[in-house]
Amino acid sequence: MLMRSLGQGVLAGAAGVVVMTVAEKVEQRLTGRPDSHVPAQVLERLTGLPERRSRARNLSMHFGQGALLGVVRALMANAGLRGPVASAMFAVVRLTNDQILENATGVGAPPQTWPRKELAVDLLHKGVYAFATGLVADALAARSGPGPGQRHAALRPGRHSDVGPIARTGR
Repeated sequence: MLMRSLGQGVLAGAAGVVVMTVAEKVEQRLTGRPDSHVPAQVLERLTGLPERRSRARNLSMHFGQGALLGVVRALMANAGLRGPVASAMFAVVRLTNDQILENATGVGAPPQTWPRKELAVDLLHKGVYAFATGLVADALAARSGPGPGQRHAALRPGRHSDVGPIARTGR
């Protein structure tokens, strides 16, 4: 499942970043909000590169981070965590990852200190990324059939102490 999730996740995450980027550009046209240079600044701090506003670095971090995080969503999908609820859970993972990197490098501040409008825009775009990534990851995982969690749920819907784990397969 891990190897399958690696390829599927990078593809799903890259697709999610493309959709998020298009949504950001549309929003920026409507609101006049400038581009963010935070991804490049985080990358520069993490790697020790000199700090400058490099579009290439910005795009590298923006797309690289999204593609790599897509692996988490593909793992979720292959385990049987699919659909909108799984994508909502994944949105929290994406937001948490951003905040860890931005705050650990000193590039960002905790979201509760942000202006509400800025926070709303960030939540919107990360939600777009999470749901777009989820759609692709779920579709790719579905080609292999139901995941272990889905097979377990099929035994008896819900969570019950009298329903044990599903049988192991393919060892």
